[in-house]
Amino acid sequence: MIALLVAIARHGGRGLARLCLWPITAYFVLVRGPERRASRAWLSRVQGRRAGLWAAARHVHAFSATILDRLFLLGGRMDLFDIRVHGLEPLEALVDQGRGALLFGSHLGSFDALRVLARRRPGLQLRVVLDRGQNPVLTGLFDSLDPALAAAVIDGGQPGAAIALEVQHALEAGALVALLVDRALPHEDTAAVPFLGRDTRLPLTPWRLALALHAPVLLCFGLYCGGNRYDLHFEPFLDATVEGVPGGVPARGARAAWLRGRVAAYAARLEHHARRTPLNWFNFYDFWNDDGPHADPPPNSATAPAPAAGGAGDPVHRRA
Repeated sequence: MIALLVAIARHGGRGLARLCLWPITAYFVLVRGPERRASRAWLSRVQGRRAGLWAAARHVHAFSATILDRLFLLGGRMDLFDIRVHGLEPLEALVDQGRGALLFGSHLGSFDALRVLARRRPGLQLRVVLDRGQNPVLTGLFDSLDPALAAAVIDGGQPGAAIALEVQHALEAGALVALLVDRALPHEDTAAVPFLGRDTRLPLTPWRLALALHAPVLLCFGLYCGGNRYDLHFEPFLDATVEGVPGGVPARGARAAWLRGRVAAYAARLEHHARRTPLNWFNFYDFWNDDGPHADPPPNSATAPAPAAGGAGDPVHRRA
């Protein structure tokens, strides 16, 4: 099915390929209960009212559209899209100074819209941390579309020390290193922070890495706005070396509170953008780790917990 969709996209164009998204959407909404329930629970929570099947269909369709658009974005067809960039000046200032930086993203919207940076700044080094082993079929497909970008990927499936060393070398070379920081792996240290009225657990590892490497952090949100429109937002978020932290490192006894404060501040920014563009939320599983029966949200369940969407082998469940 993936090969068929790719063939339609390549030979029939984006418009024809987008027609195929509706049968795919219908399958997930009508057949795949876990994703349908997770979508309805999320939309009920964020919008404050019960979400129906049509809302879930629009949600799944938005996700499918961004996956399809990856074929064209990675294939160099930037001319097909209207990508509007906001907040690029601080990032360009770091690049002009020859400083590397960490770009922290999430499963909100499309991370592939970052490719617009390469067009605006030829020669810009962009490295992406990605676990190649999680979905080898799609990974192989996307690698074939942009071999240069594929060669710059830092394999997130390596041991943590090896990843940190590669990230350090990339930053020292003045590269931008992008990674997603809204999902925790099993047994990973986390911090419980407020998100949409409930505590959720977000990983501490990316923030510890930023602290250890004294790297500036910018948040990045590539939000899908429908049709061919994307809004790419950059937000300066952390530069410990200029925030009054001696040596860029808080005192040992204060580090836990300092890290949790940064994670909580990040969760607040993630919530801000998620409320503005709820259909961009692409975590189709129980993000709050709630227990309880897995059922469609009952009437007036605006704060009902999202049900789980399957095991760790589910490609939409696992951390990209």
